[in-house]
Amino acid sequence: MIEFKNVTKRYEGGFEALRNVNMQLDDGEMAFLTGHSGAGKSTLLKIIALIEKPTRGQALLNRINLKTISKNKVPYIRRNIGIIFQDHQLLFDRTVFDNVALPLTIQGYRYQEIAKRTRAALDKVGLLGKEKAMPITLSGGEQQRIGIARAVVHKPMLLLADEPTGNLDPALSREIMQIFVDFHQVGVSVLVASHDLSLINDLQKPVLTLNGGQMTHNDLQPIVGYQS
Repeated sequence: MIEFKNVTKRYEGGFEALRNVNMQLDDGEMAFLTGHSGAGKSTLLKIIALIEKPTRGQALLNRINLKTISKNKVPYIRRNIGIIFQDHQLLFDRTVFDNVALPLTIQGYRYQEIAKRTRAALDKVGLLGKEKAMPITLSGGEQQRIGIARAVVHKPMLLLADEPTGNLDPALSREIMQIFVDFHQVGVSVLVASHDLSLINDLQKPVLTLNGGQMTHNDLQPIVGYQS
């Protein structure tokens, strides 16, 4: 599924957000990505999502080298990925239904299929009765659920989430994390970046920890090339 081999990401000015990172997430696995602010969590997820490319090393998704993917092929690779952000990135001038349906609309699905998949996704996150509402009228937790429904409506094999509970209270955070666990239990691979260590410990899933751009803890496989 995902494999990083000595991945380094250097930005202009020389800042290295990631340095010689090695990791592997197999099909159907779920793991949490932790680390201090600026440790490189978002950069790692952006490389997987083809928003950024590594400076050195290999980042593989289903054995495809993401560094060599041409721009015109990026949308096709992303169809296998669902991405959830902390700030939801919803369209507030469109209904809940239209927000969730957007990926299918862009891909050219027929309306009957769009309606079927959109309502199924809303049902999975407990918002089926809100499809005609405007996102601005909903709570922060409900807005995050809309973002999750939109991320899974096209049935991706991989879910990436970047601090999805950062703005939510503990009870809502637990509900959101449970949704990710539920998707994992039906075979979806899940990688969640989060700083909520107490919640992560409660869920007892593998943990990857970044510190200063280096992978300092890895429950999925031994760390290659790291020395404490």
